Amino acid sequence: MTFFIFKNSSFPVPVYAKMISLIVVDTTQKMQFIDLAKIEVQAGKGGDGIVAFRREKYVPAGGPAGGNGGWGGSVTFMATERLQTLLDFRYARLFKAEDGKKGGPNNRTGASGKDLIIEVPCGTMIYDLETDKLIGDLIKNEQSCCVAQGGKGGLGNKHFLSNRNRAPEHALPGLEGEYKSLRLELKLLAEVGIIGLPNAGKSTLISSLSSARPKIANYPFTTLVPNLGVVRKPTGDGTVFADIPGLIAGASAGIGLGHEFLRHIERTRLLLHLIDSNADDPVADYQTIQNELIAYGQGLPEKKQIIGLNKVDSVDESVLELVKEELQALTPAPIYAISAVTRTGLEPLLSKIWQELDDLKKTQ
Repeated sequence: MTFFIFKNSSFPVPVYAKMISLIVVDTTQKMQFIDLAKIEVQAGKGGDGIVAFRREKYVPAGGPAGGNGGWGGSVTFMATERLQTLLDFRYARLFKAEDGKKGGPNNRTGASGKDLIIEVPCGTMIYDLETDKLIGDLIKNEQSCCVAQGGKGGLGNKHFLSNRNRAPEHALPGLEGEYKSLRLELKLLAEVGIIGLPNAGKSTLISSLSSARPKIANYPFTTLVPNLGVVRKPTGDGTVFADIPGLIAGASAGIGLGHEFLRHIERTRLLLHLIDSNADDPVADYQTIQNELIAYGQGLPEKKQIIGLNKVDSVDESVLELVKEELQALTPAPIYAISAVTRTGLEPLLSKIWQELDDLKKTQ
C-alpha cells in the first residue's frame, strides 16, 4: 500500500504538486509474512601458520617458534521466540563467519574467529539446497544447529622440526571454512489448525476465541497470512490456534494461496474444519478441502478433525439438520453447530478440542 503525503494542504493539490516532490511511504513490508528463504553461509577460514625462530640473546640456535593459526568461526542457527517470520532473510542472502587469525612468534596460536549465530523463528527447518537433505529442525526456543564448520588453522613451522630438519622454513595455510547453500522453511507451531474455504469465518472465530485481531471482511482472501492466537484452557494454560488462509480447489497444485500455507498444517495436532453452513453447498465445501488435504499428503488426511458448522445464527434449523446428516454420512468426525459472531456453541466445541488434544498427547 502506498501513501502520498502533501505538506501544507492549504495549497490546491495540482498547483502544489508542481512545487514540491511527493513523499512516498511504502507500508507493504510491514504486512509481509515470509516463510521460505534461500541463503548462503560461509564459515570462517582458518588462520595461517607462520615461520618464526627464537631470537633470545643468550639462546643460540633457538630453533623454530612459529605458532599455529586459529580456527575459523562456524555458522550456527538458533531458534528464538522473538521472531515470527523469515523476513530478515529477504534481502540479506550471504552470511559469513569471522576468519581465524594467523599464528604468532614464540609459539603463539592465533585467535579463533568468532562464530556467527543466526536467529530464526521456532519451527524453522534447514535444508541443504544441493542435496535437499534436512540439516536441522529447530522447534524449541534457543535450540541450535551448526550448519557450517570453521576451517582448521594452519600449522606453524615448529611442527616440522625433526632430526633431519632443525630449521624448517615452511608453514601451512589455514583451511577454508565450509560453504553451503541453504533453504529455510518455516512451519508454524500450533496445536490446532483452523482450515476451511475463504469466508468460512476462520478469522472471526480466532478473534472470538483469542486476543488475536486479524483483518476481517466479507470477501474472499481477506486473510493473506496465517494468524496465530492463544486460546486459554480452563486450567489457565494456553494453546496456540492457527488460522490457515487461502485453501480453495486446486490449492495443493499451486492454485490460489493455499499451496503457500498447506505446509503449516503439518505441525498441528488437531484440525478444526470450519464450514459455512449458509453456503450454497456446505457438503461440497467440506469435500473440496478434504480432497486438497488428500492431494497434498504429508500426513494431513490422517490428522484428527473436528467439524464446526459456522454461521448457524443465519440458517434454518431444518436445513442445518440436513447438512449435519449428509456430513455425518461422509465422516466420523464430531460435528458442532457454532456461530463465531454470537459465540453460540463455542464452549462445547472448545471442551471437545481440549479432550482430543489430551487424548492425542497420551498416544503420541
